[in-house]
Amino acid sequence: MTAKQIAIIGGGPAGLMAAEVLSSSGHAVTIYDGMPTFGRKFLLAGKSGLNITHSEDYQRFATRFGAASDRLRTALDALTPADVQSWASSLGTETFTGTSGRVFPTVMKASPLLRAWLKRLETQGVKLMTRHRWTGFTDDGLTFETPNGLKTIHSDATLLALGGASWPRLGADGSWFPLLRDKGVGITDLQPANCGFDVNWSDVFKDRFAGAPLKSVTTTSDAGTFPGEFVISRHGIEGSLVYAHSAALRERLIRQSNATLLVDLAPGRSVERLERDLARQDGKISLSNRLRKGAGLEGVKAALVRELGTQSLGDPAQLALLIKALPIPVTRPRPIAEAISSAGGIRFDAVDERYMLKALPGVFAAGEMLDWEAPTGGYLLTACFATGRAAAAGINQWLKSQV
Repeated sequence: MTAKQIAIIGGGPAGLMAAEVLSSSGHAVTIYDGMPTFGRKFLLAGKSGLNITHSEDYQRFATRFGAASDRLRTALDALTPADVQSWASSLGTETFTGTSGRVFPTVMKASPLLRAWLKRLETQGVKLMTRHRWTGFTDDGLTFETPNGLKTIHSDATLLALGGASWPRLGADGSWFPLLRDKGVGITDLQPANCGFDVNWSDVFKDRFAGAPLKSVTTTSDAGTFPGEFVISRHGIEGSLVYAHSAALRERLIRQSNATLLVDLAPGRSVERLERDLARQDGKISLSNRLRKGAGLEGVKAALVRELGTQSLGDPAQLALLIKALPIPVTRPRPIAEAISSAGGIRFDAVDERYMLKALPGVFAAGEMLDWEAPTGGYLLTACFATGRAAAAGINQWLKSQV
């Protein structure tokens, strides 16, 4: 096939993976990004340890993408977590699996991997154009705002990999949304994912406990029951254990305007044992002492019982039930700009099996622009890599059909 001019808009994981595949196929690939450097969100995600993928059984891994799991399966089958590790190794980044099953580079940083990746792309002839902010389509091609003014370029095929709308200061600000909607592309509104939630704490509670970690608990919502820890914030609750429930809590808030996260503050004890231990305490002692001596709760855990308990806290049976299923009422997700990722985006019924937009032949999409979400733990990155690769394969297939 004759080499074609390919424009990739967005220099994150999906766009870079597509560029690797397409340049390997002999095409002239240019990546355009509105920021001064590439992979800024990728670098920030790896600041405290780049969680590149997850080691759990692949059949389970492939179900972690909610309603989009079936649609993403072909892309994931073509770039499994094991393949991601092999790819990282080919760039000089070896990985290890942590106790949680999450997979990290041994250097625990994203920057060496990104540097090696960009060097490989340049060696393969990929042009890297920074400070090129995409502003839409014209009859002549694609328009960009650049330091030298407005620029129009023509391409034989275009891949959009502009991310969602989380962490907008890093470039993924959702500004593409109206540009595609006005072209008739089916899009679901963007929502925060893997996010914290607001809770109407009392002033006394938040002044004293904002920033306090809640450790060794289990939490339950429509998403299921998970162990771990999270953090009390001035606004509400944050942390990986909250993020595991974020989709379920967000959807329940949309459906009925209220949602509750149930917290087991003493997962090592049964409700029956707690009731017996609490009943043995002197009824004249303070609630704090009763919780400490009878249930082993103090600090922020004991304060949460006082903050949220509505039933009689002097009744051992009622108190035991509250400790085992403390309801934290959440009022709203934190703003999407604070979220780790976003839900919503280009609907899968708006793209064909090649990841081409049905309303815009020759224009493809990948990564977080598409309507899927996943928990933290390496799932997000793996799906971005996989959809970038799948869209590149789709571009190759479509270009061959145009000959």
